[in-house]
Amino acid sequence: MSTKGTEAQEYTGNRWGVVLGAVLIQLALGAIYAWSVFTPALTDLGWSKMETQAVFAIGLAMFAIVMVFAGRLMARLGPRALALMGGATLGAGYVLAGLLGSTSFWVVAICVGAIGGAGIGLAYMVPIAVGMRWFPDRKGMITGLAVAGFGFGAMGWVKLAGSWGGLIERIGLDGTFVIYGLIFAALIGIGSLWMRMPPKGWVPAGFVASAAATGRKGRENFTTAEMLHTPQFYLIFLTFAVSAGSGLMSIGLMKLYPMEALQAQGLTLAEASAVAGTAMAVFFSLANGIGRVAWGTISDKLGRRRSLIIMATSQAVFLFAFTAMAGTPWLLYLGAALIGFNFGGNFALFPAITADTFGNDRIGQNYPMVFLSYGAGGIAFPMLGGVLGDLGNFPLAFSVCAGACLLGALCVALIRVPDQEEAHRPPSVHGFLHQMHWD
Repeated sequence: MSTKGTEAQEYTGNRWGVVLGAVLIQLALGAIYAWSVFTPALTDLGWSKMETQAVFAIGLAMFAIVMVFAGRLMARLGPRALALMGGATLGAGYVLAGLLGSTSFWVVAICVGAIGGAGIGLAYMVPIAVGMRWFPDRKGMITGLAVAGFGFGAMGWVKLAGSWGGLIERIGLDGTFVIYGLIFAALIGIGSLWMRMPPKGWVPAGFVASAAATGRKGRENFTTAEMLHTPQFYLIFLTFAVSAGSGLMSIGLMKLYPMEALQAQGLTLAEASAVAGTAMAVFFSLANGIGRVAWGTISDKLGRRRSLIIMATSQAVFLFAFTAMAGTPWLLYLGAALIGFNFGGNFALFPAITADTFGNDRIGQNYPMVFLSYGAGGIAFPMLGGVLGDLGNFPLAFSVCAGACLLGALCVALIRVPDQEEAHRPPSVHGFLHQMHWD
């Protein structure tokens, strides 16, 4: 047997270790969604609500922006080195915040927001890109498993600092930041041990790419420049922006609006707060993690386009119905779970459809460009929800988001396999019609 064959066989035996490594890395990266556990203590110290949200916004912005550069770095440094760099950066951000003083807005904004967000952006694509290369037969499933760690990790860090571990109460914000930074760096360091690409041309034994599973028929890998010359990219970008943005708006309003609706039905403020908090912290969060695995696995069977159309359309229905569900506890729990389930699906389906449309080998460089839509939607839709909430019209906010999801479903329905040769030519009406298969 050749050396190359031996190496391929060795790698084949270890490919399921990639799943473990991916989950460990994403558990740590879920730190960004655990920020809410720190905000009550910070407001008690005199921080304004705007300051607490500014740290979160800085983290999200750095996460999305740094991902663009991380994709290029991975091609140069390799996935393991990039993951280690991300883990060290994320861990250093939290440790520095604890050592320099977590009561200072600028210390936390720079260390947790900017440095921590940059660390997440560096490491986020590594398990997704590596997982897809090892599991071309189960791209949706492996992406879902990887990003599920991101969702479940957020809930774990919230509970460890709060009700389960009581870290903030026992050792304060400074100590909690330091401990979290060390844990994040360690988890990513361990997970990076499995972050290596398979040999070039390797595929699992017996694997034959099918049109249903991939949505591609032997097309080549697109460079980022080529991808940006196709209408398919902008259709995917717009759909991700409205789908993720609607979910992020729902997260922002998931406690505020139901509290009003529940009190209108006769619950006390304390009762309404407890019910709404459970809807968000338990039902939405758990469904968010489960949805990532479930939608990824479903898309391996149904295809990515069909799965996205079903997910976006059903999300529109759930958002429209949510205003009628928010005032009844059990219906609120159901609505929160359904919206969370679909929101989680975004993070499994969009990396997979990007790989299907523009090629597996370039996913590390191409998906970060698509992911910028998450930042755009994450700014526009929560702001819309806040403005309409201040005007006392929460139902309109959910209805606008529902309409946006229907638009996203239409965009996905228009996606066809792009022509790489056409992507080299200057933009033109004929080229657009040809890429959309309308000529």
